[in-house]
Amino acid sequence: MTIYIDTSAFLKLYVTEVGSVTVQGWRAAASHLGSSALAYVEARAALARRRRARSLSPSEHRAVVQDLDVDWQHYLSIQPGAAVLSEAVQLVDKHGLRGYDAIHLASAIFLRRRLEETIAFASWDDELDAAAGREGFDVLRRRR
Repeated sequence: MTIYIDTSAFLKLYVTEVGSVTVQGWRAAASHLGSSALAYVEARAALARRRRARSLSPSEHRAVVQDLDVDWQHYLSIQPGAAVLSEAVQLVDKHGLRGYDAIHLASAIFLRRRLEETIAFASWDDELDAAAGREGFDVLRRRR
């Protein structure tokens, strides 16, 4: 099973928070994980913010970033080029999504088309999950 994972779920692979065990289970069950290159940038920004807030020590931050960098090489990375961004604009209007959420959903649609297979969708955001469901994805998280 290939899973598209957005940043809200992706970050749970690297920091312990509510839902981390669930997301780790999804990764274990997946044959491949895919995400927008945006997720990498957002995750690095969130980790840096945690380091500045001292919820991650400098050594913990270095270790987590190293794990992320190693893992990222194995993910199916979708570059948010013109086709993805055009799709994202349509999704903003269609589903009322925030900008980055629309880019994630457009990236998942792009990945599904590229692989020509069913893709599961993983996020930790109710609105994005609902939109992904309306776009025909098997949404992994049950709504809160």
